[in-house]
Amino acid sequence: MVAGHLCLDITPRFPATANIKISEVFSPGKLTNVDAVVLSTGGAVSNTGLAMAKLGIEVVLNGKVGEDEIGNIIRRLVGQERAKAFKTVAEQNSSYTIVLAPPGVDRFFLHNPATNDSFGPEDIDYELARDCVLFHFGYPPLMKRMYENEGKELTEMYKRIKELGVTTSLDMAMPDPAAPSGQVDWRKILEKVLPHVDIFLPSLEEITFMMDRKLYDRRKSQAGNEDPVWAYEPADCTMISDKLLSLGVKIAAVKCGVRGLYLRSAAKQQIDAIGTARPKDVDAWADRELWAGTYKADKFASALGAGDATIAGFLCGLIREFSPEDSLQIANTVGWQNVQAMDALSGISDWPTTEKLLKNKNRLYNSPKIKATDWRFCADDQLFYGPHDKKQVC
Repeated sequence: MVAGHLCLDITPRFPATANIKISEVFSPGKLTNVDAVVLSTGGAVSNTGLAMAKLGIEVVLNGKVGEDEIGNIIRRLVGQERAKAFKTVAEQNSSYTIVLAPPGVDRFFLHNPATNDSFGPEDIDYELARDCVLFHFGYPPLMKRMYENEGKELTEMYKRIKELGVTTSLDMAMPDPAAPSGQVDWRKILEKVLPHVDIFLPSLEEITFMMDRKLYDRRKSQAGNEDPVWAYEPADCTMISDKLLSLGVKIAAVKCGVRGLYLRSAAKQQIDAIGTARPKDVDAWADRELWAGTYKADKFASALGAGDATIAGFLCGLIREFSPEDSLQIANTVGWQNVQAMDALSGISDWPTTEKLLKNKNRLYNSPKIKATDWRFCADDQLFYGPHDKKQVC
């Protein structure tokens, strides 16, 4: 089951040759010509859930929409059969996002949370969840009830799911520092909810903002005009993952943008207690610290939903009993597929195609540029092994 944030993404295409300046686009009275609009479902429910479905995993989608035209479009795009588990409410608007991604400019969003703000524990179908091997929830910082009262309802929801014996997974989103979601104490929220979370998949900036604001501010300042992920050091990931494992997370997979995916896992005893999606080879997943760089895209269209696609690939690898090394490569392969299309899903291939790509060892990588002397690079699998990884040779 994939539950949580769901919306309609409205993405106008800009001409590829256009020389766009954002300050001019938002200039009063300015008319900017664009190409055809792309309508697609967005949010974790759509981006991660439907990506997993394309990879051959049977998925139940649990989102919330209103009885309005945007809700009708969301249901139609998802398919009426998959939309059966949606909670539909009267007198509420459905959520939508206007995605602006001009050539040469990082994308940005105009978002209306709508029904996502009213989503609560009662909107989960627990009987359906009981029959699933994995429960994944996405974007609580974009869902008002999930972060209010120190995450009381988010914690209640995860506790109920965990009591069913189902493996739990959680993805985050970047809180807006100027909005209520950026004013709450995320450290306290995570201290309450993470004991009930088996697999935690935030981005590096998200989790640093939440757990160590001083480090977040320092790395952002050091980055200057560059992507902040390049300012972080491997020791930052180790330090953050130490905190996450101490709070009860069994597997932490931290998305580092173009630098790839960092993995840290708990001891064998904790991995063995992960629930219904527990890997058969528990030992292979225990006491690991790995970093996999991303693949070079043949063509780059948009990073919309890239993190969600990466999560879908990683969870697919876990469910299909792949090793942590291969699961990281599957994750980055699906992320690589994603960035070559304008929307979050159309670039993602089926499982046989993805598995074939996994076996191709000649694809070019983007180096994560790890210079720490206590990290070892293995050319055979193009992975970095951290100081806390139990595997001594690749």
